[in-house]
Amino acid sequence: MRTTIISALALAFFTALATPAWSASTPSATAKLEATAPATVQLAEAGKVNLNSADAESLKRELSGVGLAKAEAIVKHREANGPFHSVDELLEVKGIGKALLDRNRDKLMVK
Repeated sequence: MRTTIISALALAFFTALATPAWSASTPSATAKLEATAPATVQLAEAGKVNLNSADAESLKRELSGVGLAKAEAIVKHREANGPFHSVDELLEVKGIGKALLDRNRDKLMVK
């Protein structure tokens, strides 16, 4: 009897955990999640990072070979010189070389 109650409670618990994950994949729930997504997410157009709006944490997370110091340098350069007009302007940022730009070119965009 005790085992049956514990099993029933465990089943109910795990079912309750699985239900929100399933319902979140429905179109209306997905739209709600996107509408309430944090502003720090700066990915657009098939996973590309917008150099003119991404914060340092997003740049660090999404770009290969870019740590926090380089990501902060990108943001500081943008704040000091205005928005990037092309991805190639990233070469003007101290610490960003051609190899690093080429490695990440397909992940970058300017808008």
